[in-house]
Amino acid sequence: MIKEDILYRIADSFDMYEAFNAFCIEGTYYSFKDFGNRIAAIQLQIEENAPNENFIGLIAFDSIDTYAALIAILFSGKGYVPIHPEHPLARNNSVVEQSGISWVISSDVKPDNTITYDHLQFINPSSLDFPDSKIKIQNQNPDSFAYLLFTSGTTGIPKGVPICRKNLNAFFDGFSHLNYPLESGDRCLQMFDLTFDLSVMSYLAPLSVGACVYTVPSGNMKFASVYNLLEEYEITFALMVPSFIQFLRPYFDEIRLEKMRVSLFCGEALNDALVNEWHECVPNAIVENVYGPTEATIFCTTYTCSLIEPLKSYQGSVCIGKPMKDVQTIIIDETKREVAKGEKGELCLAGSQLTEGYWNLNEKNKLAFFIFNIDGKDTMFYSTGDVCFIDFEGDIHYCGRLDHQVKIQGYRVELGEIEHHAREIIQQGRVAAVVKQMPTNALIYLYVENSEVLSDSILKSLKEKLPAYMVPTEIVHLKNFPLNSNGKVDKNALLEIEI
Repeated sequence: MIKEDILYRIADSFDMYEAFNAFCIEGTYYSFKDFGNRIAAIQLQIEENAPNENFIGLIAFDSIDTYAALIAILFSGKGYVPIHPEHPLARNNSVVEQSGISWVISSDVKPDNTITYDHLQFINPSSLDFPDSKIKIQNQNPDSFAYLLFTSGTTGIPKGVPICRKNLNAFFDGFSHLNYPLESGDRCLQMFDLTFDLSVMSYLAPLSVGACVYTVPSGNMKFASVYNLLEEYEITFALMVPSFIQFLRPYFDEIRLEKMRVSLFCGEALNDALVNEWHECVPNAIVENVYGPTEATIFCTTYTCSLIEPLKSYQGSVCIGKPMKDVQTIIIDETKREVAKGEKGELCLAGSQLTEGYWNLNEKNKLAFFIFNIDGKDTMFYSTGDVCFIDFEGDIHYCGRLDHQVKIQGYRVELGEIEHHAREIIQQGRVAAVVKQMPTNALIYLYVENSEVLSDSILKSLKEKLPAYMVPTEIVHLKNFPLNSNGKVDKNALLEIEI
């Protein structure tokens, strides 16, 4: 296997930087040597217990054993399926059932209230010894799976996005061509849950060059924890969601992160006014807006927010820029014809970063993926659902969504999934989930028509079915919904109703 494979570059780091720190988790440092020994011990358990598995589940705690297990799974030629320990039991059980996993790695022997584990077998890293051992890279077939992530689905059932090693390597090949100043000795932020694909770059890229990964524990004070890490440990490289700097905006006058060299933003629209102010906080950093759905492996377009050139934006949202190496983009109309520059349409993506389709969802694949002839070659494209246009300099501008999919705290959320579960709860009557953009964040409001089910009961039931970021902030009861001329619920009119 060629050395351009990201996992081989990470394996080299264990030889070249064994005395360097690989992770800092809740103030505790772990060297590459210690981290490598943990990986080797978990690899041995995988070889002995689950040699024929394509996927292995991983309870995604913020711990060194979790990260060691993740790398061990990848080094063993298998794919990992992250399972969030704080997501509802029903949701996690759906992930287990759809992925077909039989083995799960967890630092809890049997993680109560996380998954139903009667048919599962467990490997517990915290019970292992970690003698000096040599890690091994096995079975790195480019078509084999690296990970399977589950995103929000309109039917109430999460949909799986499988990413192969060739997709992952294509991303890191494109990433290397961006020439970010990332090297051994850098201190890199990892603020994302392992069920969120932006986490993948945040730990693999630093490990591939001998840099140290600083993780953020989940919880209600997550954004405060991020800022403490940035300041206390003088973080030099960070990928963050724009919501974070919106949270920090009242304190911009007091923030000066002079050691920051690269500041990337992804996961939701980036406000242009915020960027101009953030530059003052990170005076020595490259600031970039990057974009990409899970289906196209982490991110696939980039735009540098320069202090010299005028900032490109559309209706306050910073431009998402140009495609990365080997990524192809087109903007099409409703007839799947490419539109002219400057005209709005749906952004579609192709290239070696693109997944081959959703996990066991053939009908969904027929809707989301299509063949388009470009430069005389039939090419598979993915319909993002994002309304965009390309300006006359070749930069892509994001204008909004075609459907009702939104970003909350950086997470992709299908409002239809919330509505699906709400309808099951109230049994009769209509529901409508809408997002209200507030000065510092986005809030989900659930409108319920002519129902006697109390708001507290609805919220309690939704919390048992949905992760916290998808639970509505407010339940609003109405006798009758406003309708548009087509007889459909007028969600814009709902937003105008005073509560």
